[in-house]
Amino acid sequence: MVSHAQWKLARDRKVAESISEGEDSAESAERVRRRLELDLAWDLGQAVYDRRTALGLAQTELARRARMSQPQVSKLELGGSMPTVPLLARLARALDADFSLTPLGEGVRVSFIPHDPARTEAGTEPPSSEHASASTPEAEAEADASAERTAATG
Repeated sequence: MVSHAQWKLARDRKVAESISEGEDSAESAERVRRRLELDLAWDLGQAVYDRRTALGLAQTELARRARMSQPQVSKLELGGSMPTVPLLARLARALDADFSLTPLGEGVRVSFIPHDPARTEAGTEPPSSEHASASTPEAEAEADASAERTAATG
């Protein structure tokens, strides 16, 4: 079985090869658009994987919490699907986190920001989207990984 990291490297190589074959045309613009789409799907999957493993959850447990099947979770984590907004909301609840998409140059930074246990126990509201995009070590690591991936794929 191919590990998560090995699959990512193989996918990045394939995308880089397809991009380098094109010329400056509408076709290459379509390739760039597709690459950005693939990057977003991968980043979403990586964010789900990172948060799930940080919580020590198996894919089956996350699937149960988010009302999904285990194969759906697996496909999502591998960047094989683009979730809908309602599914992202269910995943955020299942992962006890807020979900954030932050525009970053041509790409988007994706993160699940863990809920503060003190706020949850006190019954106060989770942070607003204004605070959700605050820089955290996890968010910075995700941004670095996304920048490396963009640099590797052109």
